[in-house]
Amino acid sequence: MKYTTLGKTELHVSRIALGGYPFSGVNKANGWDPYSTEGRATAIRTIHTALDAGINYIDTAPSYGNGHSESIIGDVLKTRRADCYLATKVGWKGLDKASVIQSVEESLSRLQTDYVDVIQFHGGMYTPADTYHILNDGPLEALESLKSQGKVRWLGLTTEEPFSALDLIDSGHFSVVQPCYNIIYQSAALHLLKKTAENNIGVAVMRPMTSGIFQRTLEYLEPQVLANTDVYALCMKFLLSDSRVDVLNIGMRWPEEVEQNIRLLEAFIPTVDVSDIPRLTARIYQTDDERKGAK
Repeated sequence: MKYTTLGKTELHVSRIALGGYPFSGVNKANGWDPYSTEGRATAIRTIHTALDAGINYIDTAPSYGNGHSESIIGDVLKTRRADCYLATKVGWKGLDKASVIQSVEESLSRLQTDYVDVIQFHGGMYTPADTYHILNDGPLEALESLKSQGKVRWLGLTTEEPFSALDLIDSGHFSVVQPCYNIIYQSAALHLLKKTAENNIGVAVMRPMTSGIFQRTLEYLEPQVLANTDVYALCMKFLLSDSRVDVLNIGMRWPEEVEQNIRLLEAFIPTVDVSDIPRLTARIYQTDDERKGAK
């Protein structure tokens, strides 16, 4: 297993984390139903497999199956809490301080633990009004209160649209951010990842494998690419090659998926830092000229 430090938290975390969404999502086409007795038992085996292999970061949320994902993880952590760092999330829309505290307390109960290492505001895109509400109307105060009680250790946030979270990051209250960032959605590379690097904020990306969107697009447009390229591995290599990314939150259903991801991680050694890859046309032109010695 390969490890790194999660920003200012100084948590020594595995480069790949076990994402908890699959423990709430039914995928009948592939025979996956975590609500069935068999599916739940498989999910529990998957978590044990991950922990046994050295994956020591688990990320989930109360909204994943209305607590179902947290309850499955809790069935494992009741005997293995010391084997991992645990991150979950909390809503904030329309919630005051008391409601946020209640939500986190309910998560702790389902997870069968007294504390979580990282608690994250569960967000998609933040408007200025959303940011104001979080910082001034009770949600942040709630998490700070829980932190003072030792029920949460570090504060974080998640965002589907990284640009919308910049003001929250600038507030200085958050030590971990979970942005949507992958080989086809690179908005975070233009701004957010620069801020996290400058402020030593831990980065645990969501949708590292594009949630299958890249693969589905290729299926429709260029199926020969899928036939000749391990696109799944390509997605992982892209993020493992970015020095600003600490952790890849990967949803894994079966123990075999855990083992596959670990093999990919162990076999890959980055030869380039993709944070240096130009994202603007002018810079592409400039680097082309530099490579060819053009004057």
